[in-house]
Amino acid sequence: MRNLVFALCSSVCMAQTNQYTKILLSKKTGMNVHSYSEGYGTAYDSKSNKGSIVDSLGNITFESAGSISHIFKNRFILTSRESPSKTKSAIIDEKGNQVLPFENQSFNTPWLSEERIISSKEGKEAVYDYNGKEIIPYSDQIHFAGKNRFFVLNDKVWSLYDLDGKKVSTREFKEDYPFENGRALIINEDHQSEIIGKDGQTLHKFSTQIYSLASYPYLITKNKITGKYGLVDTNENLLAEEIFDDAAPEYFGAKEYVYLRKKGKATIFNKKDGKLYPNSFKYLTPLFNDLFSVYSDKSKKSGIVNLQGEIIVPQEYDFIQNFSISGKDFIYLKNEKEEKFLDKGLKNILEENTQIIAFYPDQLIIKKQENYYTFSVTDGSVSVMKDIVSIKEQEPHFFNIFNLYSKPVVCRNSSNLYGIMDEKGKEIVPFIYDDIIAFENSENEIVVKKQDRYGVSNFQNEPLKDIIYDKYFWQKEVLRLDKDKKTDILYFTRFRNKGSRL
Repeated sequence: MRNLVFALCSSVCMAQTNQYTKILLSKKTGMNVHSYSEGYGTAYDSKSNKGSIVDSLGNITFESAGSISHIFKNRFILTSRESPSKTKSAIIDEKGNQVLPFENQSFNTPWLSEERIISSKEGKEAVYDYNGKEIIPYSDQIHFAGKNRFFVLNDKVWSLYDLDGKKVSTREFKEDYPFENGRALIINEDHQSEIIGKDGQTLHKFSTQIYSLASYPYLITKNKITGKYGLVDTNENLLAEEIFDDAAPEYFGAKEYVYLRKKGKATIFNKKDGKLYPNSFKYLTPLFNDLFSVYSDKSKKSGIVNLQGEIIVPQEYDFIQNFSISGKDFIYLKNEKEEKFLDKGLKNILEENTQIIAFYPDQLIIKKQENYYTFSVTDGSVSVMKDIVSIKEQEPHFFNIFNLYSKPVVCRNSSNLYGIMDEKGKEIVPFIYDDIIAFENSENEIVVKKQDRYGVSNFQNEPLKDIIYDKYFWQKEVLRLDKDKKTDILYFTRFRNKGSRL
């Protein structure tokens, strides 16, 4: 691997990843830069036992014997331990100027807000902006309730505030509640289920107990006596009686269904027509056009059924997954004997003896007669991937809601060297390695091998670790590299495909 090159530039022109910038900054400063984003990083010097703030050019803009945590951009938390029982904290800018002064306080930024921060001091809490202005004065408790709302507790009463510190409702609450899409499910003064808006106003009241509004405007109910589940709309019209053992909305995708289960069988509520569809399967995974994949615990195989529970494709396949390619919906099916790629009319668009290697937002990579091609699903045209003799395949179970498409592919050429190509067949990691190991799940890091030594790079072709190691081990969140009985650790960053629709 080439030596690490100092290619630092301003955050405006920087195209490299934060991970690589952190490595370059560590090399340049001689300190462990343990975080970097939005133009600044934090570092620690083990010799002086000082923490520092580093800019994107490697300049030390501030240093302190205290602990420095990066919040966002040029805002940091500086913490100083004066004794084992006494700690003071401040909000500072990149030069160490105090935005909020040193006091015996702690800060809460669980939602990573770039607008507000909660300060906790002497059993009280207050909200500030990042210029040091007090937004909500110190109160008994303050909880962030949603995108732009706070619940504030004083004298055992919760009140609702906006980001500007304005009390948006005179209504008082016994508890604080989370908002989702501008709505919160509460238990009101009359012990009724109620849905309120972001200003505390009543949107709906119910005589039945509402369990969840995740499928709003359809609401899952729960009988207080039997513990059984049902379904109503916002006008409390009964859609499903409270006879079901459990109920769950469709959390991802188009969110078109609610699943109600009883005695191991699911009934599907279809939001589009407002009807219930009893089914003989326990779990169904939506595909498209009211089709579902279903799995058999007995045969360990999957098939496809419709809303009525009619079998459209027999349970003969090891893997079934839907994909959106070039704006069109497809279903991929695979078993030991065949692969199929079905369009909306359930017609297989693959020729016989064709294998799909990778799925991308605009096209596929396929293998046919020992050759590899990029394949357009719109017109069926193919383009050969020249000088590629093999491609490492990903396991089918890589694909989930977080990984909607394939990673770039690890390829071997006719010179028996490995590189990586993107979805268009463009080389993004050069063919100079004896081997390349890409990991499953969402890891962006790859292990590269040369002359029986290992190093680490990534899909952006950034050298993260030189090729000097004897062994490597994949250990969940970290990559362990061993050399001469010494170990280096590299934390994984999480890969997100460009085609992700999350």
